Amino acid sequence: MKRRDFLLNSSLGLAGAMLVPDILSKTDTILGHNNKRYSINSRWSQADVSQYPVNDCHEMVQDQKGRILLLTNETRNNVIIYDKNGKLLDAWGTEYPGAHGLTLFNENGTDVLFICDNTRHQVIKATIDGRVLMTLDYPKESGMYSKPEEYIPTETAITPNGDIYVSDGYGKDLILHYDPQGRYIRHFGGRGDGAENLLNAHGICVDLRDKTRPCLMVSSRQENAFKRYDLAGNYLQTIALPGAWVCRPVIKGDYLYAAVLQSESRQGHQSGFVTILDQQNRVVSNLAGSTPSYSGALPDEMYQTIKAFQYPHDVCVDDEENLYVAQWNSGKTYPIKLEPV
Repeated sequence: MKRRDFLLNSSLGLAGAMLVPDILSKTDTILGHNNKRYSINSRWSQADVSQYPVNDCHEMVQDQKGRILLLTNETRNNVIIYDKNGKLLDAWGTEYPGAHGLTLFNENGTDVLFICDNTRHQVIKATIDGRVLMTLDYPKESGMYSKPEEYIPTETAITPNGDIYVSDGYGKDLILHYDPQGRYIRHFGGRGDGAENLLNAHGICVDLRDKTRPCLMVSSRQENAFKRYDLAGNYLQTIALPGAWVCRPVIKGDYLYAAVLQSESRQGHQSGFVTILDQQNRVVSNLAGSTPSYSGALPDEMYQTIKAFQYPHDVCVDDEENLYVAQWNSGKTYPIKLEPV
């Protein structure tokens, strides 16, 4: 389902979108399971909404200075920079109307950003303060696209040597592989009936948890799954997450974190939660979601149990294991911070 179709089909009215769930005002609410349990800090952001508004809060990263960067498709300030306590430090960007994907890469000791703009149909590499370093246009050289509008990139992943992988999550569901200079190498994935194919390839990351076998973890959101590929694009495995419309995978330490936009049976009803997988890619905690229980496999569908989120779109994990949850189509609300307990 494309974003424009989702918006048309959503039953969420404007009045409902402006409401913050009541549960967020309760300081004693604990989310999650097992060793991944969190308290809620819904008033983390100290930004003045009249000066630093947000539209969709799409993704967040932490830079090497410890700052938290938020990407929004509000062109008065596409990037808002906070400290970990929610104090606003800086803001920039007016040229990214379709700002969607935000990836941080340490390039020879310097932080750089990769922004996917699905209105401009481009990927932009920029400095941490917004100076453009490189722009990747639609991949005509792949032979898969006849015009820019067919290409709607949603996420990037960067390998340690600087190779770039782009997920065309709202276009043809292909993964495009480039060298560090932005030269096209190959593509894989795409739509189809095979296990190697993707449906709504919304997010991607490099998984280095097994140092001997680095791989790519890709969201196949409408299939409620992650799919693993080697760095040459060969399919390895499907990780089924029944009922979960998973956004991009975020790996910190031994764990994989992901926002779940909504549950399969409650599409368009603010049914999102956050899921956490261990090193074996088994769900160990669902924040505001059903208790994970394996009896050979997960149950038929994971689902929201606490109305803490509306449409969570990304999770940022900081250096103290705090989580920051950015939300799409959720009443222009700032991110929520979750603190370990």
